Amino acid sequence: DFNLSNAFFKFGNFRMICRLIDERFPDYENVIPTQNPIKMTIGRSEILSALKRISIYANKTTHQVRLKITGSELQISAEDLDFSNEANERLSCEHEGDDIEIGFNAKFLIEMLSNLDADQIKLNMSAPNKAGVIFPSEQDKSEDILMLVMPVMLNQYV
Repeated sequence: DFNLSNAFFKFGNFRMICRLIDERFPDYENVIPTQNPIKMTIGRSEILSALKRISIYANKTTHQVRLKITGSELQISAEDLDFSNEANERLSCEHEGDDIEIGFNAKFLIEMLSNLDADQIKLNMSAPNKAGVIFPSEQDKSEDILMLVMPVMLNQYV
């Protein structure tokens, strides 16, 4: 059921009311980068577990983690200068393209990876200041999953 401003749905015991927006939908496809020469493939559960461990040491405001991909190695690190906390972990990965060092919000990465079922995920990037794209290495024909993750400016710790 609907009227000019709302749509109403009922599923068994659940009722959902949605507000209809009479505006042009944003052109979201312009935000998704198409040229991503840096590609990393890694086990979803391995990187997810590492992010959960490392994020404990990240700044509680920014939740920033640093991903440094060199050759077939991913180094994940975090530092909270306010509390003198730091942690890093190294994982094996498949990588093509240039080496890269990029920052992301760990909470966002953990949330994204927790909602995928795939054994392996791909993270495709172009530059440290441009969005990355995460998707499962293999998808069912009925799925088309693509997750956009925006980078954060890296603190310049060594």
